[in-house]
Amino acid sequence: MNENVVFFLKFKKDLQFFYESLSLKEGLTLMKKHGFTAVPVISASGEYVGSVSEGDFLWYLLEHKDEPDLLTETLIKDLIRPNFMPAVNINIPFKDLLNQSLHQNYVPVVDDRNIFIGMVTRQSLLEHFGQQQAEDTLQAIITPCLEPQSNQIQIQLKR
Repeated sequence: MNENVVFFLKFKKDLQFFYESLSLKEGLTLMKKHGFTAVPVISASGEYVGSVSEGDFLWYLLEHKDEPDLLTETLIKDLIRPNFMPAVNINIPFKDLLNQSLHQNYVPVVDDRNIFIGMVTRQSLLEHFGQQQAEDTLQAIITPCLEPQSNQIQIQLKR
């Protein structure tokens, strides 16, 4: 397997993410508007801080429901759970990326300075390997053979 992480990377410029200084209300509004279930969170300097999910919003609201100005005074960074959707370095071995994707819908990718550069989605990995498997299966079932006299392709089905 010689796949490169960059091949599967969705770059930051093409993604939605939250800044850690966003209010809870702004975050909820964006989650609803875009239909997100989880979103990467970065600092003002671009460092990956973590990710927040719908559940993080729900549990935080339930646990702090009696606080006045909860929606406007609470920042997204207050919702970050340690070790939820940890990022990987861009130089991660591909098999380690695959392993990480088993536990997360997306894998945030950072550079050596922990700057968020994008993500690899589990869906993109599954689509790639599904396509590769389909091509391999088709190749094994259908074998083209050239007849020397006619230059026609003849298809033989293997059982």
